[in-house]
Amino acid sequence: MDCSGGVFDWDVALRRLDELNARVEDPTLWDNPEMAQSVMRERTRLGNSVDAVKKLEQELKDALDYAELADMEGDEELLEEARAMLKSLKDYAGRAELEALLSGEADGNDAYLEINSGAGGTESCDWAGILMRMYMRWATAHGMTVSVEEETPGEQAGIKSVTLTVKGTNAYGWLKTEGGVHRLVRISPFDSNARRHTSFASVWVYPVVDDAIVIDINPADVRTDTYRASGAGGQHINKTDSAVRLTHIPTGIAVACQAGRSQHANRDEAWKMLRARLYEVELQKREAAQQALEDQKTDIGWGHQIRSYVLHPYQMVKDLRTDVETSDSQAVLDGDLDPFMAASLAQRVGATRDAAEV
Repeated sequence: MDCSGGVFDWDVALRRLDELNARVEDPTLWDNPEMAQSVMRERTRLGNSVDAVKKLEQELKDALDYAELADMEGDEELLEEARAMLKSLKDYAGRAELEALLSGEADGNDAYLEINSGAGGTESCDWAGILMRMYMRWATAHGMTVSVEEETPGEQAGIKSVTLTVKGTNAYGWLKTEGGVHRLVRISPFDSNARRHTSFASVWVYPVVDDAIVIDINPADVRTDTYRASGAGGQHINKTDSAVRLTHIPTGIAVACQAGRSQHANRDEAWKMLRARLYEVELQKREAAQQALEDQKTDIGWGHQIRSYVLHPYQMVKDLRTDVETSDSQAVLDGDLDPFMAASLAQRVGATRDAAEV
């Protein structure tokens, strides 16, 4: 199978990398900026995967030679060092295997991440705020940066909604499986009777699109609303109707931005976000056609929970799609999401293979 489709074949990958390197040397490549951007992205992604395999092979050979030498000399201290080398190599191989799954068209892009509180007032707003903190901590731990594009605070605590931009290598590829409804069960800190409450919040993830990607939008199909920003940002941001909301009438998709100090800046960013949302919809359609599966947007509607976070009467976080679970709920809320993301990515690749064989 083509290595660009999600399954890494070594011989195919080497041939494709040679082709891409030859195209990069062609001085006419940049006559078509859109095509050039696509070629450069694929070359970088594939080159990183090939380099990872070569590094893995060399370090495995070195570790085995070291272990053999330690065994011949009967040196327990050297044997322990060899075991540590192999353990480190195993961890690296696991990470490289996951990176190889991130081969979708937009996986290497930055990502927009939206969180919306569900029904339940203060409880759900607080839960949405906790999710925001969780994703920001995950991003920081992976060397990514996060900025807040739009935020609507809750009346008493937390947030009603927020849109984040997550910038970093494969940001969208990692985060794309987090879209859906997240459910929290806990003893409410806002209930004087200390009763158990269930709260819901939805997460939606879509890629930041490159300028080279053309998304044709008829301006007549877009309604523009301006309003006074409601989040943090100093006195100036709250004095004028600088916040901008765009609604794409044919699809009902709406985006908002209030991070900038001027309406002009917010309008430009909102248009980028709208282009990204419409691009993500197109990616979803392609994926649905390829895999013969339902469109992911259906899966993230209310009532379609992907993960439960239980803090009472026991501690458990469980992904309802992959059955991955852990009792260390605090670590998850502090951003330890890799096991859940890895399982979801592997499941998605498996579904792609099954669909391709049908």
